[in-house]
Amino acid sequence: MILLAACPALAFPFAGGMAQVRQGNVTVQVNELAQRGDSLYVDMAVTTRGRSVPSRMSADFIPVLVSGERSLALPAVSLMGRRSYKNHRRAMALMSAGARAAYEKSAPYYVVPDYKGDSRMDYRLTLPYESWMSSARLNLQRDDCGCGKSAVTDVRLLAGKVDLEEVIVVERYLVQPHLAYVQPEAEAVKSRAEQGESFLDFAVGKTVINPEFGRNAAELEKIRRMIDLVQGDKDVTINRISITGYASPEGSLAMNERLSEGRAKALRDYLQSRYPAIPGSLYSVRFGGENWEDLVKALQTSDMPDRQAVLDIIDRYSITEGREAKLMALKGGAPWRYMLREMFPALRKVTVTVDYDVRNFDVEEAKTVVKTRPQNLSLNELYLVANTCEPGSADFNNLFETAVRLYPESVTATVNAAVAALERRDFVGAERYLRSVKSPDRIPECDNAWGLLLMLRDQDYDRAEPYFEAARAAGLEAAQRNLAEIARLRENLDRIREAELKNRKHGR
Repeated sequence: MILLAACPALAFPFAGGMAQVRQGNVTVQVNELAQRGDSLYVDMAVTTRGRSVPSRMSADFIPVLVSGERSLALPAVSLMGRRSYKNHRRAMALMSAGARAAYEKSAPYYVVPDYKGDSRMDYRLTLPYESWMSSARLNLQRDDCGCGKSAVTDVRLLAGKVDLEEVIVVERYLVQPHLAYVQPEAEAVKSRAEQGESFLDFAVGKTVINPEFGRNAAELEKIRRMIDLVQGDKDVTINRISITGYASPEGSLAMNERLSEGRAKALRDYLQSRYPAIPGSLYSVRFGGENWEDLVKALQTSDMPDRQAVLDIIDRYSITEGREAKLMALKGGAPWRYMLREMFPALRKVTVTVDYDVRNFDVEEAKTVVKTRPQNLSLNELYLVANTCEPGSADFNNLFETAVRLYPESVTATVNAAVAALERRDFVGAERYLRSVKSPDRIPECDNAWGLLLMLRDQDYDRAEPYFEAARAAGLEAAQRNLAEIARLRENLDRIREAELKNRKHGR
């Protein structure tokens, strides 16, 4: 093989690694070697001057793509002397259709009768592009043929590289959400209440508590446990202990009032004996009435026969209109006897409510209290502690979950729990909280959260925008930033579409 440095032929380099190569009387000018889409385009001009090969000889000029161990020979330009060309024509004329079809698969791009003088040919070829071609060069190989023999006599560089298409790539803009939490109002006085129910057993007609009678030991333990929790807290001041006695509907109202109030006073006396440090003036006792409310709840979840008929009577008639007499007369008194046996005992209860105040805490104190008595913290104190944590961290999330658990009716706690869920990309939780927000007025932070949910989860920017607009109109800066994010994204999407159109237009 004769390499370029050892060959007397000339190569004239052009910009982009293209060349005009002259070998004897043959010149090859490379106009294009480029990839566009799935195709590789080759465009060359081949000229010959005078005679380049003897009469019985031929010379094949073969473009070859080479990259590492991979190569692909393209159709040759075959220059033939006079006798060689005549032999070629004769062989072609004698070929069968099948033989000609097989020949065409590897036939030269041009067959040039060299003896006829100067010639010029445009060599244009399109072939499937393969990934290895990205690092390929294009060589020109000369094979001299004659007397039944063929030899490579020259190899030289035509093009140093393939021009790869310039694909315009615009990365999709990732919106940066701007969240907004509601700052809870600080409580000047943190008033709290703990409530418990006790179903005490009394001897018939009696109002004295016997701790060993029936289920009283366990019921009294429930009340003591509740009071112990409050009284043992150094940060708490007890203001009042309210004891309310309820009666089942059977019997006269006067008798029920006397018994239930007497039993409530008995519980008060019991508690005073157990908690002498709590002043007696803090106790209050009252009759809560006949416990129809709990009876209705029990009936609604019962499978008692004639349940609906009983509920209809309770709903339609008041006590003064003979409700009890109508119930006792229903179905021969069967429903009444069933309730007397199965439901009325649970209606005879005493509720104990402990009202107390909790002192206020600074942030450092609150960080300790949240671990042991989170119910002693206000929403604002929980919020301030959360602000000391990394947004989206487990501690951060837990604090907002704790807040909404302790204050389930608070709109502020619910909105903030939704925003914290968005922070950690919990879209299911965020939507659940947002749907549970009940407020007669629009809340900017809630509108902003709805917009973020639609923007992040659904990528529905058209539906998200009105929520951000409403929050911005209310003065929420985060909403203004989210609108700017949508504007940036839309501009980015326009640029992506423009790039795609340009790429398609140029076959990229």
